[in-house]
Amino acid sequence: MTHDSERPADGVTRRKFLLTSGAVGAAGLAGCTGGDEATDTPEPADDSTEDGGSSGDGGDGSDGSDSSSGDGSASTGRSTSLLTAEGSSTVYPISNTGASYWVSNAPPSDGEYWGSNEESTVPGWEDLGEPDMKIADYFASLYGFEPTDQRSKPPFVVNVGLSHSGTGCKAVVDELVDIGNSSGPITAELDWSDEKASEEVVDHVVGRDGQPVVVSKQIYDNGVDTLTGEQIRGIYQGEITNWSEVGGPDKEIFVVGRAEGSGTDTSFRLNMLGDAEAEMDVDTRKGQNQQVRTVIGQNDNAIGYMALAFTNDSVVPIAIDFDGTVYKPDKDAEHTIFDSEYPLNRDLHMYTKISEDTPDGTDMREAAFINMFLTTFGQKVFVEGVNYIPLPTKDIKAEKDKLPDQV
Repeated sequence: MTHDSERPADGVTRRKFLLTSGAVGAAGLAGCTGGDEATDTPEPADDSTEDGGSSGDGGDGSDGSDSSSGDGSASTGRSTSLLTAEGSSTVYPISNTGASYWVSNAPPSDGEYWGSNEESTVPGWEDLGEPDMKIADYFASLYGFEPTDQRSKPPFVVNVGLSHSGTGCKAVVDELVDIGNSSGPITAELDWSDEKASEEVVDHVVGRDGQPVVVSKQIYDNGVDTLTGEQIRGIYQGEITNWSEVGGPDKEIFVVGRAEGSGTDTSFRLNMLGDAEAEMDVDTRKGQNQQVRTVIGQNDNAIGYMALAFTNDSVVPIAIDFDGTVYKPDKDAEHTIFDSEYPLNRDLHMYTKISEDTPDGTDMREAAFINMFLTTFGQKVFVEGVNYIPLPTKDIKAEKDKLPDQV
């Protein structure tokens, strides 16, 4: 195995992204970059290189001051410039799917993606009061934007790029993008104190991930369906090297980790090993959740950790026994990895920057977009719909309180 302290982080960098500007059509944003293929609800995508994906330009819109760079809402004094987000591959399925819906600006008669008709009704539609407006028009109007009343032409465009949590956190702090997506806390990603974080950014939690530990199907079928927290720590710190030591076959354990700098790796170290900088012994590190899934599926002796949205039949989440409480990958179990008490449960963050121009840390474009996720509709479609854990009502209220007042 490779000892983390003896080598650099597999080529993962904190490179700043200079994002390409320009008018982006709805067709180009249907996948909002980075997806595997164009589908109604995209396969959760991941960064295809160590440095991450591409996105639209935050430009001068990141401070909310340019009200002449877009259509539809300049007369209200609201900036309609391109809203950009970047970062975590774990948060990407939520953020990117939301951006795709936003850019479509579907009418309330759609029924499948927004609104209701004789055949279908989107979840949470009634809780919104059944608004007679297109989707982006509605959520933008709550923050003073003028509706366009045109399909595929929202009051402002949203573009989501793909990289890593640490990169997204750095990008929003450097004001290269408006929203930094992260599956790890910014304090751990940038080695900040809680006080510094509270002075620099606003932390918008939009959902949760019950981060599973997964094994190859052959290992699961040979009896390893449950491990203790101590056994997993032993595997990832090089103390347990053969599956026979934990009730499995006589096979060497192939240990897979996420790339350093990813929020998935940061959260795993923090929650499982007790320190975001804890040393680990791994055989390979992968920059993408999807790559972890592929490697484990192609090996008959592997273990790894990933985001819930990326599990499938080729990799099997195991139950974990933490001090006598067994958390199972089953929503109907007494204790499940979907519970907020599950020790590897983690928040999924969208960070916005506190600046001189935005002293409250969230401008009206950012608020309009983020608020969409903090509704029954948003939680069911964009969070639960991609296999993550929706926030409880009290947490949604607390997150809404971080946003500017609606008009």
